[in-house]
Amino acid sequence: MTRLFILLFVLVFVACSTDDGIIVTPPIATPAPNVTEADRLQPTSPPIESPSADIVTTTPQVAETPQVAELAEVAELAEPEQSSTDAAPQPTATTHIQSQIMAITDIQLAPVMTEGLKEPLYLTHAGDDRHFIVEKPGRIRIIQHGELLPEPFLDITDRVRPGSERGLLSVAFHPNYAENGYFFVNYTDGDRNTIISRFQVTDNPNLADATSETNLLTIPQPFPNHNGGLVKFGPDGYLYVGMGDGGNAGDPEGHGQNGDTLLGAMLRLDVDGSNAEANYAIPADNPFVNRDIRNEIWALGVRNPWRFSFDRLTGSLFIADVGQKAREEINFQPSNSEGGENYGWNRMEGNNCFQEDNCDSRGLIPPIHEYAHENGRCSITGGYVYRGQQFPALVGHYFFGDFCSGEIWALTPDSNANWYETLLLDTDYNIASFGEDVNGELYLMDLKGGVYQLQP
Repeated sequence: MTRLFILLFVLVFVACSTDDGIIVTPPIATPAPNVTEADRLQPTSPPIESPSADIVTTTPQVAETPQVAELAEVAELAEPEQSSTDAAPQPTATTHIQSQIMAITDIQLAPVMTEGLKEPLYLTHAGDDRHFIVEKPGRIRIIQHGELLPEPFLDITDRVRPGSERGLLSVAFHPNYAENGYFFVNYTDGDRNTIISRFQVTDNPNLADATSETNLLTIPQPFPNHNGGLVKFGPDGYLYVGMGDGGNAGDPEGHGQNGDTLLGAMLRLDVDGSNAEANYAIPADNPFVNRDIRNEIWALGVRNPWRFSFDRLTGSLFIADVGQKAREEINFQPSNSEGGENYGWNRMEGNNCFQEDNCDSRGLIPPIHEYAHENGRCSITGGYVYRGQQFPALVGHYFFGDFCSGEIWALTPDSNANWYETLLLDTDYNIASFGEDVNGELYLMDLKGGVYQLQP
């Protein structure tokens, strides 16, 4: 996709790295292996995952159960219907987008915290002005009134395995956190499993109870990469979990197109329900309920959805999926989606066939944006649709970056729903994540140890 124009701001900040050095970022792309056609098509048994939840029979306060085409193969899923009125956020004309962004001449990354953090991966809030910072080794720290509190909010380093693309990867606060004190994390345990679990805060609002852990999911990971990493509540109140294909290069076990495994998929869980077998329930309107596909799955065909986010105004979902050897991509799901999308991995990498010259792309949903591995780019880091106050001209634009190149872009559609990118900043940072505070302002996490805010 041709950029209409480029704004290039070179920011040079010296970030404080940890004494132990820098661990390679979780989502970095890996080269493709020499996989034969026979090996690629050979079915494999999926890993055993626990627990397995029963289906909720009560109807939640959401849309009715979608009508999903009954097809035998996951790869043949029909493309979900999307209404023309909700296919994308409604932007201004492209020429107006150009003039608005060009008026911004002083966007910068202001340091929030550059000392005292070890491998910060994620920033979020709990409905107030505190910043909760996830550290990869297994701690959640709090920045309050510009100060890093000395005691961690949560310390589970004793149960986290942080090597490679593993560790404590994200946190999500329950929509009713102010009342129940629940929050959810994604981490890798000592047996290399992905753990999705719930904790609860103590009477001290800046201290969680590390002994309050309740396990929701234990998902075995066959390799140390492509483990996904994000948990986030959607506007429907359900918990979404981004699961990578489990590695290795090229998805050799075929998880991306295998509905019998939770790998290579976006999951959707009702954490307010439970049954005898699991501490969660299946939303009644999940697309594969009563199908021969894991009922937790909301969408599939992703390689490593390291970071995804919901537009806090429209509810639309943006999934930044880390590519393999050539392409990085952004997938889009409108707010009226009934789920069931198949984003194509490992048949497709972006809009390209991955291992065949002519692959079958029927029923697959193409990305709204992709870019090549060139000019030092290697691994997409998804951000947020900007809904803050500091940059009125950028409201409604989706921010994303690249871990290796340090570049930051804004993505927006024109009046014909064609998406365009604009380069906003070119930094020296290893962009592990973006963050969003309670007011919709955006932040950047540098894996080397810094947290920065986008400011005028």
